[in-house]
Amino acid sequence: MSLANHLEELQRKHGDIERALDEAMLHPSVDDLEIVTLKRRKLALKDEIEKLRAQPTQH
Repeated sequence: MSLANHLEELQRKHGDIERALDEAMLHPSVDDLEIVTLKRRKLALKDEIEKLRAQPTQH
């Protein structure tokens, strides 16, 4: 998988988690632990995306 494809996939997953988090926060019945878990997963993906973007391009 190319770097660009990998970044696209990570960004898609980040967006999916963001939408799930927004949905979960609209429902008061959702467990706080689930919200924290989603936030951690979203942050981990963001960190991985930023790390990949910071890598020098390899030719």
